[in-house]
Amino acid sequence: MFRRMMMLIGLALAVAGCAPQIPNKAPPGAAGPKVVVRPDVIPQVAPDPNRLDGRTAVRNFVEVVQTIEPVAEAICRQRAPRLNCDFQIVVDDAVNAPPNAFQTVDARGRPIIAFTVPLIAVARNKDELAFIMAHEAAHHIEGHLARLQRNAALGAELAEAVFGSSDARNLGAALGSRAYSKDFELEADALGALIAAQAGYDPLIGAEFFQRIPDPGNRFLGTHPGNAERFATVRRVVAGL
Repeated sequence: MFRRMMMLIGLALAVAGCAPQIPNKAPPGAAGPKVVVRPDVIPQVAPDPNRLDGRTAVRNFVEVVQTIEPVAEAICRQRAPRLNCDFQIVVDDAVNAPPNAFQTVDARGRPIIAFTVPLIAVARNKDELAFIMAHEAAHHIEGHLARLQRNAALGAELAEAVFGSSDARNLGAALGSRAYSKDFELEADALGALIAAQAGYDPLIGAEFFQRIPDPGNRFLGTHPGNAERFATVRRVVAGL
């Protein structure tokens, strides 16, 4: 209990910007992650007068982990029974990292949802944290990691067959991985809204996070859809609950 309390205090200080690092939440000896679904980096977050103090932000995060994980696991077992649904939530201890969350798997296939300290710091409330965490869990449940890998492999093979070079293969892999990237994000938003709602959070309040980040627009080969489209997806899901 004392060790856990010290870890939480360290995280609170890091979130408040007072400490150089926090203990990594990954268990000792755990296998490192393999392939990462696109990090959901949140660029250029403006200074926020409504920013929470460090200890409140950490309490919110801990509560969200405790409530979202069991719901995400249950939905995962229901929808994708062949997957490993034992989610592990970890915190990146680099306080200078950008606000970021991502989903990956370790060498044993266990799904990992990782948050950076700055992302925990910029979330205004539990609903935002819950929606982000549920969104990342949805990436795993929908099988986006495997689908991205298949798309990248197909793109690499096609480019190499046409142009016959390793550079073309690398470019083909990059393009292939982006082929359905926006669709995957919208799928994760939809299922993430459902997970968050079933855990007792308000997905619409959570999705207001989109209103505070730069809009990527509808760029060719962009990895994320426009913020308005994402919010509309969440609204449709909530209307159907």
